[in-house]
Amino acid sequence: MLMFEPPHPGEFIAETYLEPLNLTTRALARHLNVSASTLNRIIKGQSGISPEMALRLSKVLGRTPESWLNLQDQYDLWNARQKVDLESLQAVAM
Repeated sequence: MLMFEPPHPGEFIAETYLEPLNLTTRALARHLNVSASTLNRIIKGQSGISPEMALRLSKVLGRTPESWLNLQDQYDLWNARQKVDLESLQAVAM
């Protein structure tokens, strides 16, 4: 189980690619062939990485599509663990 809050993939993109490469959201959106508002929602953490976006990010920024989806899954799962109460659940007897 993760003990720390993983970053949203948009935060990862901003810190790992946009800032070091001095790249704007609008410029990266052009490379990804998506609207700037679509990418901006991801960067701000308002939207997640879809399989289609994972393919685009993989082609433009590198890493595998699976790694982009894994970043999103880790973020989503950590947040779900903070909200979902599992105390009253019991495993099915096998």
